[in-house]
Amino acid sequence: MTLSRATRGTSLSRRNFLVGAAACIVAPGFYAGEIERHWTEITHTDALVPNLPPGFEGVRIAQLSDIHLDEFTEPYYLRDVVHAVNKLAPDFVFLTGDFVSDGPLPRRIARHAAPHCAAILSELTCANVYACLGNHDFLTDPKLVGDALTSARIHVLRNSHLPIERNGSRIWLAGLDDPLCAMPDPDAAIPASIRQIPSEPVLLLCHGPDYADILLRHPAGKSVSLMFSGHTHGGQVRLPFLGPVHLPRMGQKYVEGWFHLGNLNLYVNRGIGTVELPFRFNCPPEVTLFTLKKA
Repeated sequence: MTLSRATRGTSLSRRNFLVGAAACIVAPGFYAGEIERHWTEITHTDALVPNLPPGFEGVRIAQLSDIHLDEFTEPYYLRDVVHAVNKLAPDFVFLTGDFVSDGPLPRRIARHAAPHCAAILSELTCANVYACLGNHDFLTDPKLVGDALTSARIHVLRNSHLPIERNGSRIWLAGLDDPLCAMPDPDAAIPASIRQIPSEPVLLLCHGPDYADILLRHPAGKSVSLMFSGHTHGGQVRLPFLGPVHLPRMGQKYVEGWFHLGNLNLYVNRGIGTVELPFRFNCPPEVTLFTLKKA
């Protein structure tokens, strides 16, 4: 049967429409899954600390969060991010949790990913690397994840603190267990002995940013100058005019960037990984470089 010119034109138009419609569906998925998901943004920002001692003026801190290795962060991409951090040459690196993912893949995948993640992070050239654990780390196996990081020369802070000394000055770095899947203990992480010491501010690592509201109602919270968090992925997929499609518990109020909460300044890093689906849209991965300055 021979098609008439009009029929052929209709058939071609329909085919073009279907091809175009398919492209409109596939193209955003390709962009979100392959381009933006690997498009790391380096955020440079000043971190103002009212009682910052002179020895820490101008110190640079790189923050990396929410790696979620193997689901869906590929090892090659984590290596690319580590190399990007090395080029920044920070004085300190803070890692704020979720090194692996718990589900939907079998838990053995996450357990296998923990030492692999730590091995790649051992390529950080900075000598001062500190970490707290996230909810996925606790769901997987906090001891396994923590031991893997420790073997990579990363100091893991679990409801604990330590002094950091530089050029005759001292600050305190504290780390809390994840507030969603563990038991954060501010009294252990920020005991009375280090609270409100003149010119010795407290910096805090805590995976879940919304815990800031609870912390501020605790006596220890009044001593925290800077809090570094992750967990939210910045929303991961943010639709125009609608915002994030989904936000996790303990990450629904403080989603990304700076929040000034009285004496406490909170920064929420978007992280580099993804969960549930390997997509990022209008919300690229982030590495943050802070420069400490006296307020």
